[in-house]
Amino acid sequence: MTCNIFTLLYPLVSVTDFKWDSGPKTSPKDLIVVIIIVVVIVAVLLFINSRRGSSAGKKSSAAVTPGAGVFSIFAFHRIARSLGLDHEQTKMLDYVFKTDQVVDPERSVKTPSLLDRHFRRAYRVLEQTQGHENETQHRIGVLFSTRNIIENSVLEGMTSTRQIRDDTKFTIVANKDKIDVNVISTKGENIDVESPKNVLGSQIKIQKGTKLNVLFFDKSNKGFSFETRVIGYTTRQGHPTMQIAHSNQLRFLSQRRFRRKQTSVACSMYLVTVEGSGKKQRLIADKRKLQGSIADISVGGCSIKTMIPIQVGARFKLEFMLCDLNLVALGQVLRTNRTGVNTIIHMKFLKLTLKSMNIINSFVYEYSQE
Repeated sequence: MTCNIFTLLYPLVSVTDFKWDSGPKTSPKDLIVVIIIVVVIVAVLLFINSRRGSSAGKKSSAAVTPGAGVFSIFAFHRIARSLGLDHEQTKMLDYVFKTDQVVDPERSVKTPSLLDRHFRRAYRVLEQTQGHENETQHRIGVLFSTRNIIENSVLEGMTSTRQIRDDTKFTIVANKDKIDVNVISTKGENIDVESPKNVLGSQIKIQKGTKLNVLFFDKSNKGFSFETRVIGYTTRQGHPTMQIAHSNQLRFLSQRRFRRKQTSVACSMYLVTVEGSGKKQRLIADKRKLQGSIADISVGGCSIKTMIPIQVGARFKLEFMLCDLNLVALGQVLRTNRTGVNTIIHMKFLKLTLKSMNIINSFVYEYSQE
C-alpha cells in the first residue's frame, strides 16, 4: 500500500496547487499534516462501511453476499476452486447466491437443503426470464451442472442407518442372491422393509438371525453398504414386512454421476435398429409399441419395469411424460434383472435434448414443485 500513497494524494495535491518543482515551497510539517488528514478520512470511511455491512448481516438470514466485500469475494472464489467449478459454473454459483442473498456461502455449500433452496429460487427466476429460448435453456443447463458438481464434491455422508430416508431402495444380498426391497420405515428399534419376493412374485422367508449385506444409494447419490441380520417379520399397513437390525457402521462405496429420483411414470418403448454404415447410417424405430413404467430416472438414464423380456444392448426410442411435458429419448439397455413377474431394465440415455435434460433435472431435484 505504501507505493500508492502518492496516487491517493494526487487529486488533493492538484486542488491545492501543491507542486514539487515550482511555486511556493511546502514544509515537511505541512506534508505530514496532509497525510494524517487523508489517513483519518480513509479510516473513518472504512469504519462506516464495516458498520453498514454488519447491520445488513444482522437483518439477513445468511452472512456476506459474494461481491459485497473483499473478504467475501476471496472466500467465494476459494470455495469455487475447491469444488472444481469452471469459469461459467463459478459465475452461475455467484448468480445463485446473489439471487437468494446468501451471506455464508461455505455454510450453504455444506447444507444440501439450504443449497437446494438457493438453486430452486434461481431456477424459477431463470425459467421466467424473457429472452431467447436456447439461451435460457443453456443457462438452466449450467445451473444444474453446477449443482451436480457441488453434490459430487461434498462427501459428507451419513454414519447410521437411522439417517436413512423412508422409501430408499435396498439391495439385499443373502446367500449370493440379490433382492431389491423398499424401506418402509427406519424409525424404531429395527428397520422395516418390504418382505422380499422371488422372481415369481412369491414371498421369501429368510430365516430369523440370517446375516445380510445391504447396499443402497442416498438422495445425494452416495452409495453405502452395511451388515445386518434378520430380526423377524410383522405386518404394517396390511403388508408383510421384514425387520432387520440397525447399524452404526456404514461403509462408503461409490457415488453416482447424477442424482436420480424414484417415481412411477408410464412409458412407451420402440425397438431401434441400425441400417446402413458410415455417413449413411440410420436409426429406424420399430412401429410396435412396448409398454413399461419408469421406476427411477436421472439425466444419465432410467430404470424401467416391464413384463416383456429385453436383451442387454438393445436400443429403444423412449417416450414418456414428465412435469406435464412429453419427452423423447434414445436409450440403450445396460443390464436387466428379474423381480417377481417383471423385468427391470437399466437403461442409459444416448441422446437427449438440452431442454429434456433440464426438465428431468427439475423433476429429480424437485425445483419445479411449489
